[in-house]
Formats: sequence, structure tokens, C-alpha cells
Amino acid sequence: MTAGISTDRQQPARSSEPVPFLDISGATADVVAEVRLGWDEVLRTGQYVGGAAVTRFEQEWAQYCGTDFAVGVANGTDALHLAMRALGIGPGDEVIVPANTFVATAEAVVLAGGVPRFADVDDGTLLLTAETIKAAVTPATKAVAVVHLYGQLPDMTAISQICEELGLILIEDAAQAQGATWDGKKAGSFGAVGCFSFYPGKNLGAFGDAGAVVTSDPKLTDLMLSIRDHGRMQSAGGHYSHGVLGMNSRLDGVQAVVLSAKLRHLDEWNQQRRALMATYRELIDPERAKLVEQLEDGEGVHHLAVVQVDQRDRVRELLAERGIGTGIHYPVPCHVMGPYAQYADGPLPVAEAAAARQLSLPMFPHLSQDDARRVAEGLNEVLAELDR
Repeated sequence: MTAGISTDRQQPARSSEPVPFLDISGATADVVAEVRLGWDEVLRTGQYVGGAAVTRFEQEWAQYCGTDFAVGVANGTDALHLAMRALGIGPGDEVIVPANTFVATAEAVVLAGGVPRFADVDDGTLLLTAETIKAAVTPATKAVAVVHLYGQLPDMTAISQICEELGLILIEDAAQAQGATWDGKKAGSFGAVGCFSFYPGKNLGAFGDAGAVVTSDPKLTDLMLSIRDHGRMQSAGGHYSHGVLGMNSRLDGVQAVVLSAKLRHLDEWNQQRRALMATYRELIDPERAKLVEQLEDGEGVHHLAVVQVDQRDRVRELLAERGIGTGIHYPVPCHVMGPYAQYADGPLPVAEAAAARQLSLPMFPHLSQDDARRVAEGLNEVLAELDR
């Protein structure tokens, strides 16, 4: 039994209210008073883009992640794109990308001028491994974009070692992993860069789009600060000195206020997610549903609670009839999508099989344990019904 979690089946009558897949209203309520105070300050100063609030959050986020620097940007896709540009990814450079990820990972490689080199994933974690990376490497491979999907890190000890052995740049796509660790070390602090999305539904979410890149390389930081601001080189002459090809991807002050306020709750919210995931692991029938594995040296933050089931779409329909919301992450592997199929050079069987079976269960920090039990038991009932 997991400490602090009751598994007694003799529970009081449960609510018949629907269980949503995601509800961020509780997190908003936790921070709304502090956010209003911060927004008042932004209104007073007029620092809507950049400014003191952004600088403060960048410092807080770097410290949290265990890096020296953080560069706030407009969104998570820009974080990846901008970081790859700064790392020198360009025409002809291959970047290994897991086929099982949100499309933004591959998209950023192409936007930077590189070539996504798709790799398969582990059957238990559905994440990259050192072995699947090594199998995908070619003489043109320059970097690896490791995705901490669902809020869990793969074996970063082995992956860091294989990247060092092969001379590959390690890029972390940590969009879903704010606060997750491997061997006690935070997501984002392993590679040359760690790239984050703060989309509203993320574990640390803004009130709109936002993102950041963390690193401990001062030269890389300066370059990213320039690229995000139209290539301006402040040290070389100021506002109209454009030393590199840039883009417009600056973090808004109002979003930085939200992120600073929410950051103070992040560890507590992540712990609530872990408790919910423990309930799912304890109650869901492992003979009928396969929950994504958590590696022993990792501590996940469970942005998503993903289970593999047969007849996934029918299961989802039957759960909806019981008032239980679900999601699918992700139904189409990147290497078979129209814009990216040209970069594929063969089947990736684990990612392809998982795409048809993945189902995401309700997961957000203010979900009650009672509702988590209802979800688990509802899933067991649906799967048993389909077996019959």
C-alpha cells in the first residue's frame, strides 16, 4: 500500500459529476491573488514584454532547474527551435527524435534547417533509450533531442554517456517534465540545453503561451538572448545592431508574473500528481491495461497518466458514457505524418503499436483521490466488459 493513500473499497457514495480529463481552475485559484498583485505592478511599470518580472522568473527558473541561466521565450516550440539554431543545427545536420512525441520536437528541427532522424522507443516507458539512439545514428547525426514525455525522464545516465561517446549534442525537450528528476537531478540540467513549454495545461503553466530554455553555457545564453530579440547585439551598439539572424520570441511580463506565482506551488502540485498516479498503479488491472513504466532512478511528475489498452477508441467511448474524460497522446507517430514521412527510412514498431493503444486518463493536481479511484474502477469495468 502506498503511504498516505487509502485503498479501502468501502468508500462513501461517490459523486455522479463527470470527471474531466483536465481542469486547471484549481491551480488558477491557488495563485490568483498573487497574480493580480504582480499584474498591478506590470500595469504600473508598463513592462509588458521583458522587464523586471521576466528577469526575476528567469533567475528563479534557472535556480529551480539547477542551471546557471534561463532564457524566457514565447512558447515551447520556439524554445526548441531557438536552442537548435543557437547550437548550430543547420542544413544537413541530423537530430535524432523519438517517433513517439508531440510534433513540435520534429518541427523545431526542420525549422532550424536540420533533418529529423526518427528513432523507436522502449516498450515499457515509450521513451528513447541509449540503444534506440545508437541504432539511429548516422555519420550526419549532430544531436539528440531527448523527450521527457508524460513527465518522466528516460535513463539519462546511459543517454548522456552514449552522447558523449558519439560526440552528439544532447538537447532535452522537457516540455512535459517541469520538476521531474533522474538520480536527483532536475530535467533540463543534463544537456547542452533544456527546453520547456509553459502552455496553460502543463505542470507549470502560464495564462497563455510561454516557454524557456535553460543552460549553464554563458556564450550560448548570450546568443539565445540575441536570437529571441531579432538578433539584436546589445554589446555591439544597441537597439539597431542586428548581428545574427533572429526571430521575435520574447516572454511577456504578464506571463512571467503567473509563472513566478505558480512556481512556488509546483513541487506541491507534482506531489499530488504522484499520489494520483500511485492510486492508478494500485487499482488498475495490469492484466488488461499497461501503464507507462517509471524507471527506478527517476521521479516523474506525471503530466500525463498514460495506459495502453486494446480497442482504445471503444474504451474511450465507454468511459465517456460513465462521465470519465480521457485524451490520446499521441495517435499518429511523427515519422508517418505527411510533412515528416520524407525523413523516415523504415518502420518503428514500438511507437507504431503504441500509437493505436495509448489512452491518457484524468491527471491534474486538484483531481480528488475519490475521482481517481472512480476512473481506475471504471476502466477496469470497461475492459472486463469488452473481454466478455
